[in-house]
Amino acid sequence: MNKVRVRYAPSPTGLLHIGNARTAIFNYLFARSRGGDFLIRIEDTDVKRNVIGGEASQLDNLRWLGLDWDESPDKGGPYGPYRQLERLDLYKEYAEKLLDMGMAYKEYKEGSNKYAIRFKVPADKEYVFNDMVRGTLRFQSKEVEDWIMIKDNGIPTYNFAVVIDDHFMKITHILRGEEHITNTPKQMMVYEAFGWDIPMFGHMTIIVNEKKKKLSKRDQSIVQFISQYRELGYLPEAMLNFIALLGWSPAVNQEILSKEDIINHFDSSRLSKAPAMFDVVKLAYINKEYVKKMSPEAFVELCKPHLEKAGIDVSNPVWVADLCSLLHERTAYGAQIVELHHAFFHGSFEIEPEALEFLKSEDTLQVIKAFKKQLTMSNFNADDIKESIKDVGKRLNVKGKSLFMPCRIATTGAMHGPDLPKSLSLLGKEVAISRINKTIEILENKA
Repeated sequence: MNKVRVRYAPSPTGLLHIGNARTAIFNYLFARSRGGDFLIRIEDTDVKRNVIGGEASQLDNLRWLGLDWDESPDKGGPYGPYRQLERLDLYKEYAEKLLDMGMAYKEYKEGSNKYAIRFKVPADKEYVFNDMVRGTLRFQSKEVEDWIMIKDNGIPTYNFAVVIDDHFMKITHILRGEEHITNTPKQMMVYEAFGWDIPMFGHMTIIVNEKKKKLSKRDQSIVQFISQYRELGYLPEAMLNFIALLGWSPAVNQEILSKEDIINHFDSSRLSKAPAMFDVVKLAYINKEYVKKMSPEAFVELCKPHLEKAGIDVSNPVWVADLCSLLHERTAYGAQIVELHHAFFHGSFEIEPEALEFLKSEDTLQVIKAFKKQLTMSNFNADDIKESIKDVGKRLNVKGKSLFMPCRIATTGAMHGPDLPKSLSLLGKEVAISRINKTIEILENKA
């Protein structure tokens, strides 16, 4: 059997979208799981839509996701060039062959000597192929009109160029989105016209949002470009893990999978026939699992740029390390450290309704006043604050929830949160005492 060869063929028209990233990832996984080749070809014939830096951006974001490839414009290879605009002579040569064979014809532009070349669709022919995802699919030629292969400006259309490229690059399998299903019979016509082997096709289902509507680039409720996730401080390993599960499931009952795990488990027969839902909660969960495994030093490096960007003073490395240590377990992605920082170090102090009910239902005022007294005398590091809470408990003979909850609510306004002594040491004595005074005032006024 021929060596497996697959390709990802983006247009350099913009940023790397989640859907395109999934196409690249599935082709990459298919190749690596079969010991095959994965190549990148740039389909740049839509000149008006090409953007400066589009190709470089695509490749950079694929590298960030952890993909590597065997052939590409930047790497070269035996079947190049790997940009379509550099292959125009080849398309012209094979279009003329079809003209000579009577399988295509010229269509002149009115009042001009310019012409397009159309493929002559065979009459009453059935095109059948076994889709790797969907099984047997059938199309009747009468449903397809004669289609343009070469436009009057000499640029090939997608359905013609892709066949020439895939044939000469020896592509064996093509995994792509379901929007290409109707393109398949046109491409089969070209393969058959030249007597070439037809690759195996597999058409992946669409990605839908939580409302089960197709993911649209206009949908503002979901971040959809890989570069945006990079900017938010998501981890590439987590993104690869999450995207690989959009329309594929491993045989093992496991969601957190390394790249090596995914390659080892990847089986195209387990590609889903049902639409894949983009679950933002699941993405956050997967990324958080990877964040938890980061070393303290790596986590600081992840978070520091986001703190700086938000105007938070990071000049004290000990304070930054303590802050990151405090919030590490709660952070799902880098930029969230800012949100968590602001939630704790906010200027205005409010007690959550449930927390206030707790304070009013228990004899907490005495505990809070004693805690304030101890903090006033404290050196205000985490260890001293911890001892202060213990001293209050011994002095008043209270423990457990009756001790810890009033101390937490009086200083944070909430019943739950990160380690309290560490939190207060970062918050500072002045702010903590100020919050306790406000809590005492609230309770005495409402007593």
